[in-house]
Amino acid sequence: MSKDNTIKIDFEKDVEPVVRQYLSDLKYGYITLVVQDGTVVQVERNEKTRLK
Repeated sequence: MSKDNTIKIDFEKDVEPVVRQYLSDLKYGYITLVVQDGTVVQVERNEKTRLK
């Protein structure tokens, strides 16, 4: 951790596996990456359920 209590994130190591997992499980919906200062700080998944 740095002096301001933040953790440096490596996209390929830390974020990409999460995004890939979310994509493989998602039928309808979207994935949002929240970026601050060029760094992904949050990954959100919103899934829709289709009723027929």
